[in-house]
Amino acid sequence: MMKNELKVKAIEQGTVIDHIDAKKLFKVLFIIDVENIETHVFIGNNLDSKKYGAKGIIKIANKFPSIEDINKIALIDPNAVINIIKDYKVAEKKKVELPKTVSKFIKCINPKCVTNNENVQTKFTVSNSNNKINLKCHYCEKVTGQDNIQIIS
Repeated sequence: MMKNELKVKAIEQGTVIDHIDAKKLFKVLFIIDVENIETHVFIGNNLDSKKYGAKGIIKIANKFPSIEDINKIALIDPNAVINIIKDYKVAEKKKVELPKTVSKFIKCINPKCVTNNENVQTKFTVSNSNNKINLKCHYCEKVTGQDNIQIIS
């Protein structure tokens, strides 16, 4: 091992979320509810990345992401990569993909939207233009930019 490398124990089973924009790492940690994970978790931030400059990484032992969690991560950082680890090896590796629509877990930023005033589940159409993610509310048609996405826990 070279002196400028960090050695982190491998996990036998679990998930590694890699290539997270360093500025978005804490939003991803909120999404996966890291405070309530009771297994080993490694969090690295501002690590050198040839492709991104600085990146974050999260290793979670014995936990696998739901489709909903993957969709949430894609909305925050569409460049993130999910690695499923089995028997200390990468069994599956995939870049997150933006869903076409999302429901339930995003709050509409329009205070007058029906979803903020009645018991109506949110629903958005997702678009990606020039690496800018936007969500258009199904009910009020208000567009929410990526920097204003509010995840409902």
